[in-house]
Amino acid sequence: MLTVPLGPDLTRAQAEAIVAQGTEATIFALLQFAKLLAEQARPVGPAPSTPSGMIPPYLKPTAVEGTPRGSKKKPGARPGHAGARRPVPERVDHYETHLLDVCPDCGGPVRECRERRRKRYIEDIPADLRAEVTEHTIAGYWCGACKKEVEPTVPDALPRSPLGHRAVVLSAWLHYGLGNTLSQIRDVFNHHLQLTVTTGGLCGMWSRLQEILFPWYEQIQREALDSAVLHGDETSWRVRGKTWWLWSFANRELTYYLIHRGRGEAALREFFIEEFAGTLVSDFWGPYNKIVAVAKQKCLVHLLRDLKHVEKYKQPGPQWPAFAKKLRRLVADALRLKSQQDTLPADTFAAQRERFPARLEELIATPWEDRQSRRLIKRLKRHRHELFTFLEHADVPFDNNLAERAIRPAVIIRKNSYCNRSERGADIQAVLMSIYRTLTQRGHPFLETITQALRTYTATGKLPPLPAKNTGFG
Repeated sequence: MLTVPLGPDLTRAQAEAIVAQGTEATIFALLQFAKLLAEQARPVGPAPSTPSGMIPPYLKPTAVEGTPRGSKKKPGARPGHAGARRPVPERVDHYETHLLDVCPDCGGPVRECRERRRKRYIEDIPADLRAEVTEHTIAGYWCGACKKEVEPTVPDALPRSPLGHRAVVLSAWLHYGLGNTLSQIRDVFNHHLQLTVTTGGLCGMWSRLQEILFPWYEQIQREALDSAVLHGDETSWRVRGKTWWLWSFANRELTYYLIHRGRGEAALREFFIEEFAGTLVSDFWGPYNKIVAVAKQKCLVHLLRDLKHVEKYKQPGPQWPAFAKKLRRLVADALRLKSQQDTLPADTFAAQRERFPARLEELIATPWEDRQSRRLIKRLKRHRHELFTFLEHADVPFDNNLAERAIRPAVIIRKNSYCNRSERGADIQAVLMSIYRTLTQRGHPFLETITQALRTYTATGKLPPLPAKNTGFG
């Protein structure tokens, strides 16, 4: 047992005392010292890729007084900007006048001010909020041509459904749009809306809704494959307690979700049923390399994030700083040129753009000995023609932020509802989540849009096309 403390205060005399105790004591002291160095070198804090929700609050940066956590500016609008407030309601349902007989502070007599009258608008939910019940009397008729009894169609609900279209669409939105659990939706309907539902009944209604709206899901896929720019990303998803994958393919007007058991090429082939004629924006995940597309753009933010990760966690060699500096400068110059595209003359912009492939080849050709540098050089070689596509096409971004923002609602739903218990549930999830997300992107109120489509389907047996982007919305 060592009696000499190990650490930065260890003196020569104490070290000699350890050696004098024999070989075993010396070996033990060296192992303890190595353990101490390892603990000091261990990085403090989460990795850069760790989601904010998984970082303990005590590891997050402290907030500056008067500002939100991590923010560098004070909250609110800039000085001189007009304040924002809730607009005056367009409709007033009730009027109340409030008068005083005595002073509320001292109890003395009061008299009304001649010119002081203040108006206050309060919007609230009525206490007796309940669903409306409509009794439909359906007359029967005899058709001489068909030789059978016929009756008119009730367009307000699906056949044999006791709930109307709006109730079905609203309940599905609460689950697939907001991520509320089945029990939460049941409680809202039973206790707040005073409309009795069961969890089994909700699942049955959503299954019928998915079957009816499935042509819209296929239309979203076709429009995605016909788009000029498409973003792709994926995240884990649980089905029957096993790890599946939720894929997201999105642009500014649509989002297509696909829940698949694999994270590889098979899932991508299920979506890319034909050659993609646009530009595919993605991260550096290997299966995207198998997709045939006219052009590709790899996310440069992922590349810069990898540099930061190496510097913080991988302990690179002596050549790493020079390599990282050149790669960062190359990316920064490309982003700077992109920001000047609208101000530079076309020929000047084109001339500067042509320099980047040569600079990249020079970086690749440099004989880097550092292991981490060689690893990233392999990536640059593989994707040398997919790093600066955004300089050639004005509508192509340099990052994959749009796909990550499209997949974020699904991640929130995953935390709340714990994914799906069956493959059928996963299919319903992908279809309805895609439709709700796409309608929101296109500026259509989902409740009215889907309700009207269901009325048309109930009356005619045909679903109208998915509406295009509403340019006048909002």
